[in-house]
Amino acid sequence: MKAIYLDCFSGISGNMLLGVFLQAGVPEAYLRAELAKLSLEGSYVMKVEPVMKNGIAACYVDVRLPHHDGEHGHEHRTMADIRALIEASALSEAVKARSLAIFQMLAEAEGKVHARPADTVAFHEVGAVDSILDIVGAAICLDYLGIERVFASKVNTGSGFVHCAHGLMPVPAPAVAELLLDWPSYHAGAEKELTTPTGAAFLRSQAAFSESLPEGFRAAGAAYGAGTWDLAIPNVLRLYIGQLDEAAENGQGTDFLVLETNIDDMSPQVYGYLYERLFTVGALDVWTTPIVMKKTRPAAMLSVLCRTGSKDACASVILRETTSIGLRVRKVAQRIEAERETVHVATPYGEVACKRAFWHGALVNSKPEYEDCCLLARRAGVPLKQVEEAARLALAALACDGLRESKS
Repeated sequence: MKAIYLDCFSGISGNMLLGVFLQAGVPEAYLRAELAKLSLEGSYVMKVEPVMKNGIAACYVDVRLPHHDGEHGHEHRTMADIRALIEASALSEAVKARSLAIFQMLAEAEGKVHARPADTVAFHEVGAVDSILDIVGAAICLDYLGIERVFASKVNTGSGFVHCAHGLMPVPAPAVAELLLDWPSYHAGAEKELTTPTGAAFLRSQAAFSESLPEGFRAAGAAYGAGTWDLAIPNVLRLYIGQLDEAAENGQGTDFLVLETNIDDMSPQVYGYLYERLFTVGALDVWTTPIVMKKTRPAAMLSVLCRTGSKDACASVILRETTSIGLRVRKVAQRIEAERETVHVATPYGEVACKRAFWHGALVNSKPEYEDCCLLARRAGVPLKQVEEAARLALAALACDGLRESKS
């Protein structure tokens, strides 16, 4: 499966993430076109340029708000505002879910720090347009590259103090400190904020810790995303991209969990909303099984598959949104997966993202993304099946081209 490893020796931030993904192969034009789906045009200018950091060629991304004369703005937005903005966009469902999972992780941390419910936290730095673009942009890039696993090193937080909306704060800022609980961190090289709330939320939501390159990971390339500072150490985030050998990984066990609870006193209408919230905070799969409980009561067993890093967020949703007062947690000893990739095919109605699955190098399954087809069908005013058929034909042609290339 396709994976990346983030080497955070100089911290991690939103602009570093965008820069490293662009240098890793995401086309700048594609990123800009996808970000335009947020309907924030005119409210920002995104500058992308190559820079040198202590002799290392890196990509630097800077988002500026024109009406603040080049200074980053601090618009106050709640988690509810951000969720509405993202959900109303034309982004794919996968990108929406990943973006909201990162923001939800951040909202939970900010809420704990400020003693407020996550949905009512007023974001300042992280709620500004630039950070919304950083988080959504990172989700777009992961989707484009077809990344299925994210690993990361221990994190250099930096040190000293930083000015923020609440005044002078120690580094790491309280939200960063909360997000990095149980994540190995240190500070070296500069009295600056090297790890931002955006970067920390990305790690906790999307990555698994690994002291070095994971066992079974074969790196095919490296890329560098630049931070803002010029320091004694290179202010860059390093990314390794490659393939993860499933057999080697499964030999070590997995970081997958199943959360389960039996529910016999909740309206079935709640489940649709519950599923949506669970996927938003990082659940990989959610399902219910009809069961019979004591006194022969019909009930449902709710099961949630997630990674270890998403356990607390998923548990919080279940305990807040359902009538359950307790959960069972089971470690998944092994998970066998086909290798997958995302390809984009052209149809008469527009571009469609498609998933292709391989087993031992052979293509075993391929299908167009449902949400992409729905969007194009609505725009063109044609039946959904017509768009899906056009995408399947384009996929088949792509497979034939690949077969001819392998034989030549």
